[in-house]
Amino acid sequence: MELVTILFIADICGKAGRQAAAHMIKPLREKYAADYVIANVENAAGGFGITPEMARKVFSYGVDIQTSGNHIWDRYEIIKYFDERPKLLRPANYPSRSPGIGSYVETIGNWKIATLNLMGRTYMKDIDCPFQVADRELTVLRRETVIIFVDFHAEATSEKQAMLYYLDGKVSAVIGSHTHVQTADEHVSKRGTAYITDAGMTGAHDSIIGMEKEPSLYRFLTGVPKRFTTAADDVKLSGVVVKVDPTEGRAHHLERFRLDFEIEKFRSDAAFSDV
Repeated sequence: MELVTILFIADICGKAGRQAAAHMIKPLREKYAADYVIANVENAAGGFGITPEMARKVFSYGVDIQTSGNHIWDRYEIIKYFDERPKLLRPANYPSRSPGIGSYVETIGNWKIATLNLMGRTYMKDIDCPFQVADRELTVLRRETVIIFVDFHAEATSEKQAMLYYLDGKVSAVIGSHTHVQTADEHVSKRGTAYITDAGMTGAHDSIIGMEKEPSLYRFLTGVPKRFTTAADDVKLSGVVVKVDPTEGRAHHLERFRLDFEIEKFRSDAAFSDV
């Protein structure tokens, strides 16, 4: 049976995450013979949003489409980029007048792959209902393809699990993002939907969810705000690989990974800092 292999790169956080992505995605794509690569990039620029220049570079790393979440508007200059490159998605349940789009269908070989970006509301922004928006989006997407990958950017495990059961059998994968902590609950449902609560983070893991520890500790101890900066040590690239039957859209395999970025091997690379 011919299966379509989709590689998802978990939230790329800061320069450390971009460096790992720049040097590891193409070899990983080759290792898994991935047909399609999706990366969540909402933390790429210092942990907060992404710039047009960075988005262009992420595509050059071997990424086919980029997803995002609640930090997508943190860099105002990204707004005009949505017109230039529709393959940078923002959550589909932002208001319809928001810049950009929340889903995209792309032809890869003999098949079409749909990516749908949704964002949760529990402990997050009060935007449109992701469940109802998913219904609306699937009505359109399923006219074109049965291979549908959902990046559900949400805080609460319960909301992510609810999305799995709401979309079970209707989509190929519901992959959680946002918390930066990879979970160990990956599985493929009986109805053929691959699921993990959170795919993790691509960035520095000697940190507090990608950020230097001291500002977070200061905030917790004093209640006083302090500027966050991204960390740089113990860098890992995280994500999942999903294999899908392209005739039915059912997932047959789901594998998570969290790989060390051997940074010393690349320090002499002329392009190391240009990420």
